[in-house]
Amino acid sequence: MTQPTTYRFSFGPWNISEGADPFGPMVRTPYSFEEKLDWYRPLGFEGVQFHDDDAVENIDDLSAGQVATKARQVGKMLADRGLTPEFVAPRLWFDARTVDGGYTSNSPSDRQYALDRSLRTIDVARELGTPNIVLWLAREGSYIRESKNARAAYDRILDAVNAMLEYDKECRIWIEPKPNEPTDHAYVPTIGHALALAYRSVDPSRVSGLIETAHAILAGLDPSDEMAFALAHDKLASVHLNDQNGLKYDQDKSFGSANLRAAFNQVRVLEENGYGRRGEFVGLDVKAIRTQKQDKSTAHLVNSRKTFLHLVEKVRTFDRELERQLIADRDYEELDAYTLRHLLGVNDESLPAIEGQREFSRSV
Repeated sequence: MTQPTTYRFSFGPWNISEGADPFGPMVRTPYSFEEKLDWYRPLGFEGVQFHDDDAVENIDDLSAGQVATKARQVGKMLADRGLTPEFVAPRLWFDARTVDGGYTSNSPSDRQYALDRSLRTIDVARELGTPNIVLWLAREGSYIRESKNARAAYDRILDAVNAMLEYDKECRIWIEPKPNEPTDHAYVPTIGHALALAYRSVDPSRVSGLIETAHAILAGLDPSDEMAFALAHDKLASVHLNDQNGLKYDQDKSFGSANLRAAFNQVRVLEENGYGRRGEFVGLDVKAIRTQKQDKSTAHLVNSRKTFLHLVEKVRTFDRELERQLIADRDYEELDAYTLRHLLGVNDESLPAIEGQREFSRSV
């Protein structure tokens, strides 16, 4: 009998945020990187997600040797705390040379900067002790379509991926799709686009996807279906679970906060397909509510982890025989109702009668 998956959790230091947004300043005092690392294990987390400059500040101002030295120091900090680096991502969206995109910029020198920074990120990851590189293609898009050649843009992204794969024969590339923001339209908006790039790369076995709940919702898609698609290709390397209230800006709400049933189905597809059994992390990319006070700066992480584990139990206790029977009978109304009751933790007998409704239902 297959043993139940024991899940491992990760988050990035940016997820303990200060609440700044485009319309206002910070509302909480920053914590140091070391303070944040000290909280991981007590909060129930083992994995640390990194941007390159989370591990090596001012990375563009340092020599290759200085970058390696600093990354090794951070790697030791992780080891001393029993933490695992999950991945490193090049932060290509803050530099002045990437305002028009990194890999897809119209400027050859800016494209070269983006590639050089990405190769430096691989060096950082190697020193930290992870082969995993995440590409969130933040500015690889446009605000008006006439400003870039879309065909050339896709080829340039593929060229960058191939250059990284050839630079380090052990690195693995995880593409994290998002349809918009900060650009109006991104060139790799869904996991299908990401995996198409993976299959065109020089080594498809080393290119996979990372799916974020909010990003799928922003594309008008169901996150659990996106995850299922990647799992069907054995290319779901990681997830960023959070929540999203509609087709708005990327909100990074606590997991399950806006749509508990959608969260249930994400957990369900992961659990039913053995996600995590090979050591994959359940990554959380959540932010505290902006008005949250300082002393609760990590509550959103704890709450999201608890919600995931509660929903794991809901998946494991779902009545599979009843589910099979209702599907065979094509009684989707009852399947819908049973799912809601299961999530609510109630059954028909525990529901109060309302204006004779129960008696009427029984008579029918």
